[in-house]
Amino acid sequence: MAAVNNQKKCCYCGGCPIVCPVQAIELVDERIAIDREKCTSCGNCVKLCPVGAMSLER
Repeated sequence: MAAVNNQKKCCYCGGCPIVCPVQAIELVDERIAIDREKCTSCGNCVKLCPVGAMSLER
């Protein structure tokens, strides 16, 4: 499993890169980039997301 970002819902608040313990999430230009190989599926980004744009998928 790994974090996934729904770009249509995302408000680009910048919170998910901050709470990611393995630095698998970056805000690049105007989008969220997720390194699926680094992601440990901890769910911190999902819990934090104020608009429900983050989820965990296989």
